[in-house]
Amino acid sequence: MFKSTILIIPGLGNSGPQHWQSLWQKQFGFIRVEQQDWETPVCADWITILQAYVDRHDPKDVILVGHSLACATIAYWAKEYNVAIKAALLVAPSDTEAQSYPTGTTGFAPVPLIKLPFKSTTVMSTNDFYVTPERAQLFADSWGSKLVNIGDASHINAASNLGTWEAGLELLQELDGF
Repeated sequence: MFKSTILIIPGLGNSGPQHWQSLWQKQFGFIRVEQQDWETPVCADWITILQAYVDRHDPKDVILVGHSLACATIAYWAKEYNVAIKAALLVAPSDTEAQSYPTGTTGFAPVPLIKLPFKSTTVMSTNDFYVTPERAQLFADSWGSKLVNIGDASHINAASNLGTWEAGLELLQELDGF
């Protein structure tokens, strides 16, 4: 179904078994980027690990699928390594500068407002506790991303009851097929 190498990159706390990322991984055999510390992550460590995963594949065939804190991770990774991968699907980017953002992370703020060196789609919800619609728009615009607003879907995680999130798979297929 997918011709690219898909790397799943969960956010803070990892993605549990009912999260769409985990369901996609199980259904399609996508590769999960396993971080060493899911609860108190350090940005430099996360981007080093991400680069190690990308290095195992032909970058031109890699699509990153990031959720929440992983979106900032991907932006920091792009800033540091400038690798021209195929694309990225950036879902529910957390605003690490917001007062609502959980404590315990190191080095993820400010969110890099740079043009990404690859095609990307950013997906937002209108009632996400971790990012306002205005900030999600700013991130997408800065990253050179297509912005997709899916309405009231909270943080677009397991609690959003999306199941395998078919609409997200369609966005991934668009990135895979371009």
